[in-house]
Amino acid sequence: MPVVEVSAGRVHYTERGEGPPVVLLHGLLMNHTVWDQVLGKLPGGFRYVLPDLPLGAHPEPLRADADLTMRGLNQLVAEFLAALDLRDVTLVHSDWGGGLFLTAYGLDERVARLIVLPCEAFGNFPPGLPGKTAVLACAVPGGITLALRQLRVPWLRSTPVMFGWMARRRLDDDLVRGWTEPGLRDKRIQRDLLAYARSHRSKAEFVANTEALRDFPGEALILWSSAGKVMPREHGRRLAELIPKARLVEIDDAYVLSMLDRPDAVAAAMSAFLTGAVVEPG
Repeated sequence: MPVVEVSAGRVHYTERGEGPPVVLLHGLLMNHTVWDQVLGKLPGGFRYVLPDLPLGAHPEPLRADADLTMRGLNQLVAEFLAALDLRDVTLVHSDWGGGLFLTAYGLDERVARLIVLPCEAFGNFPPGLPGKTAVLACAVPGGITLALRQLRVPWLRSTPVMFGWMARRRLDDDLVRGWTEPGLRDKRIQRDLLAYARSHRSKAEFVANTEALRDFPGEALILWSSAGKVMPREHGRRLAELIPKARLVEIDDAYVLSMLDRPDAVAAAMSAFLTGAVVEPG
């Protein structure tokens, strides 16, 4: 994987294609592979860039003194875009909602458009049972190691407190093994995750930073799921109403990780938005 240097350390990423940049983010205890089933279905003529954020499944630890607060992670995303000199970016969000806050922090000058899949927004933090479980695991000594090992047990990760309400379809063993391997291999990967998880984040901050999206000037596709209990369905509608140039498309029969539950529908909606075609409900 190629690597870029930012102030926090080395960020690994993968990319394919050439053209206007589309940067796809991921959630907690995941990496770029969450997009594998969708990436090959997206249209040509774009440069798809997928960084591995320091959210517990990244291949290399960052500097020990890296700022991994919410603001620090937004700075990391902004520096990543600058390091690759990406401009007029379509930024794609899923699960981890912190990247939406680039607008609130004034770091979104390189971002032209948004695609927002189900993610943290408004006061939904920690989100649902999986979010509360993650917070607990990060608060208890040894909790992250235990959680990573439990995620490798299919019946355990299918429970609501883990990934059972994140994906409606059964997650592939090899996919989850790839997400859990870095943290089990290197305690410094866990250190990075803990630095973020234990930093101060309040519901008031999430609400204020989400509300700042009313100042986002570009087009946005809110590609929300109609099912699930972790990211409320109504938040998709609220985001679409909040962002001046946003439109809402709902994906049926999917939970948070709709790119795994319904990759064809997600790819079709994203493709239509990227190419300017009519976006149909899924």
